[in-house]
Amino acid sequence: MEKILEIKNLYKTYHTKKCEIEALNNINFKLYEGDFVGIVGPSGCGKSTLLSILGNLENITKGEVIKKDNLKVGYMLQDDCLFPWLTIYENCLLGLKINKICNKENIENVKKLLDTYGLHDFINNYPNDLSGGMRQRVALIRTLAIKPDVLLLDEPFSALDYQTRLSVSKDVLNIIKNENKTLIIVTHDISEAISMCNKIIVLSKRPSTIKNIYNIDYKEDNKNPIKNRSSKVFMEYYEKIWEDLNNEE
Repeated sequence: MEKILEIKNLYKTYHTKKCEIEALNNINFKLYEGDFVGIVGPSGCGKSTLLSILGNLENITKGEVIKKDNLKVGYMLQDDCLFPWLTIYENCLLGLKINKICNKENIENVKKLLDTYGLHDFINNYPNDLSGGMRQRVALIRTLAIKPDVLLLDEPFSALDYQTRLSVSKDVLNIIKNENKTLIIVTHDISEAISMCNKIIVLSKRPSTIKNIYNIDYKEDNKNPIKNRSSKVFMEYYEKIWEDLNNEE
């Protein structure tokens, strides 16, 4: 697989009037095309900060983020951030309009995505008409509309109940795989990370360093995160990652 992104010796420090807060300390990892990477760690350790840096929403203090030429990144926030006064179709076009690429080809792509992933009948509805799971699907399609190479997801299912969360994680995983995208997802849920990803990065408490990187191989098609949870491989890695995080307390 081709390397598309590399973080080298990355540091992030926040400055306040009273002190400095070191969030990230010497972070190093490589991202390859087709990777599904989960980032886990203690609360407040800098998981979302790292994602924001990759999404060009925050600057680094020291180090490098090296990206493949013309690499396009899409960022999906924790909240679906759908505008309630816009229809589903209009919400999905927002990224195209902001980036000034709302041309015929991209509009047709949005329509195709809505049709392919079961939202065609709802394009003229408003967000409040949809379930939480369907809203997340809309948010994902809005992100996919700009045709990113890498998707950054920040706790995308945290507002959903457990059963819906499982179902939506399966939907999202399949959509991203079908669209041949690379994924980085931040989550506090170890099970979610292991069931969806082929690589897990475990961060320490702040100032955050990389404690471990695990490569996960289910040795079969892993498009079903619900099924993956019953795998022996899943339990083996759950115990290892749980121990990593438990030792941080």
